[in-house]
Amino acid sequence: MSEPVSPDTRFFESPGVFRLEYGAELRGARVAYRTWGRPGPEAILICHALTGNADADDWWGGLFGPGRAFDPGADFIVSSNVLGSCYGTTGPTSYPAGSVDWYGARFPAVTIRDMVKLQAALLDHLGVKRLKLVIGGSMGAMQALEWAAMYPERVGAAAAIAAGPAQSAWAVAFSEAQCAAIESDARFRDGYYLPGAGPDDGLAAARMMAMVSYRGPDSFETRFGRRQTEEGFEVQSYLHYQGAKLVDRFDANSYLTLVEAMNTHDLGRDRGGKERALAAIEAPVLAVGITSDVLYPMAEVKGLAGRLPNATYETMVASHGHDSFLIELGALNRIITRFAREAAADPPPAGHLAASRGASWA
Repeated sequence: MSEPVSPDTRFFESPGVFRLEYGAELRGARVAYRTWGRPGPEAILICHALTGNADADDWWGGLFGPGRAFDPGADFIVSSNVLGSCYGTTGPTSYPAGSVDWYGARFPAVTIRDMVKLQAALLDHLGVKRLKLVIGGSMGAMQALEWAAMYPERVGAAAAIAAGPAQSAWAVAFSEAQCAAIESDARFRDGYYLPGAGPDDGLAAARMMAMVSYRGPDSFETRFGRRQTEEGFEVQSYLHYQGAKLVDRFDANSYLTLVEAMNTHDLGRDRGGKERALAAIEAPVLAVGITSDVLYPMAEVKGLAGRLPNATYETMVASHGHDSFLIELGALNRIITRFAREAAADPPPAGHLAASRGASWA
C-alpha cells in the first residue's frame, strides 16, 4: 500500500536514535506534518484519531476559518501523522535503515506517549515553545491528555473529546475482536498479506466491527431501519462499503500497531495510578462527552473531568455516536471556541469543575 499524503505535507526526521517507551529503538524516526498560519513560538496542535492523518483541514475542515476553532489568520496550527501509522510517518510500511524490506509485523510496539514524544521533537524543530491548545478526539484525545501530563510546562490548555483516562475493558474488547479478524485472515502470514491473493478481508472485517462501535443503535436504526436492496439489508451493504474503503487507504499492520497503542493508554501507568496522575495536571482541560457514544460513554468522560483540577466538562448532544466529533462540527466548534476563549481570558482556579452544558447542532 502506498502512503497517500497531501501535496502540502512536509517531513521531519528526528536525528539519531529515537527510543520507545518499551525499550526498542528507531533510527531516524520520520514525521509527516502539515501547518497553517504564520509560524511562531506558540501554536495549536491537532491530534488525529485511529486511521486519520495530518490533513486536519480535510477531516475537521468545518472547524477551520475566521472565527472558528482553528483560524490560520490568528494562530499557528500544526497537525502531524502519528508514529506507527501509514501516512508518511515511520510505521510498519516504512523501511528500516539499511533494509530492502519494510517493517511489517516486525515494527516495534508503540504507545501514546511515544507518539507525543515524537510530536514534541517536531515542535522543537518548528520552534514552537508553547501550545496554546492541544486537541483531539478518540485516539487524538489520548494524545492531548498525555501532552498535558508529559509536558505541563508547554501546554496552555488541552481538549479531549470522546475518550477517558485509560482504555476501558469494553473498548479493549472491541479492539481485540478487530485484531483477531485481521490476524485470522488466510492471507495474513507473519505480518504480511500475500501479494496478489485478493482483498484484505481481515482488515475489512475489522473496519466493519469498528463502525458498529463508532455509530451505535440509534444512528443505524434512523439511517437504515429494515430497508433492503437486492443484495440484502442496506446496513449490510454500508458496512461492506466501509470495510472496502479502509482497505483502499490503510495498512493492516499499522491498524494493529495503533489499536494496541490505544489499548495501552493509561494516564496512571508508572505515575502512581490514574487519580494521582490526573490530579497533577494543572492546565485547563476540556472534556467532551457525546450523548450517543457507546464506545466511550459520557459517564467515562465525566469521570475523567471529575478527577482533573481544572476541568470543563461539556455534553455534545449528537445522534451519530462516537463519530459525531467528525460529523456534527457546528456543535463541536461552539464548544471548542467557548472553551478556548474562557481558558485564555481567565484560567479556572484549582479544584474547579465547570457545570455540564449541552450543545446541539441546531
